Amino acid sequence: MSEPDARIAAKLAVALVHHPVLNRRGEEVTSSVTTIDVHDFARTCRTYGVKDLFIITPIKTQQRLVERLSRHWTEGYGSEFNPSRKEALTCVKVVDSLDDMIDNLKLTASEVTLVTTGAKASGTAVGYPEAARLVLEGEGRFALLFGTGHGLAPQVMSRASLRLAPIEGIDGFNHLPVRCAAAIILDRLIGQKN
Repeated sequence: MSEPDARIAAKLAVALVHHPVLNRRGEEVTSSVTTIDVHDFARTCRTYGVKDLFIITPIKTQQRLVERLSRHWTEGYGSEFNPSRKEALTCVKVVDSLDDMIDNLKLTASEVTLVTTGAKASGTAVGYPEAARLVLEGEGRFALLFGTGHGLAPQVMSRASLRLAPIEGIDGFNHLPVRCAAAIILDRLIGQKN
């Protein structure tokens, strides 16, 4: 067995997108941030060596919630109570939009390849070994976007240069929580290769 590939992790950023996403009727909405997603995404990113986790929401009260949660675990009592959580949550950044995420990475839009995920199959989707190769050989950074609600809005999908193949379940069932999908996808891209 080989070790997880830190070279891929160093080139990746992860974004949990709350806007723009779709609701069950296919309408563009802003979904609510859930603190369990923030915790679990941060822990997963830290496990696989991803140093930048962006929570994307334009709603200021939701931003303050994430900032308060992060401060509790990185500066407050929580940082002493659970040092592992402190270490994980240091990667969390809250931004208004995809463009703000790119600005935060201190890169231009052409230097960041947006990579989308989704539960629905697409004829242009790339498998995980190919995606890992593209990240390793590519220039700049790659931002792996995870949509909340019922998935990323078409305007986000259209900005992406790369779309990952969906995670296939048994009998066509595919309704994973976003934090579970993120863990599986990061393991397939970065984790040990047998």
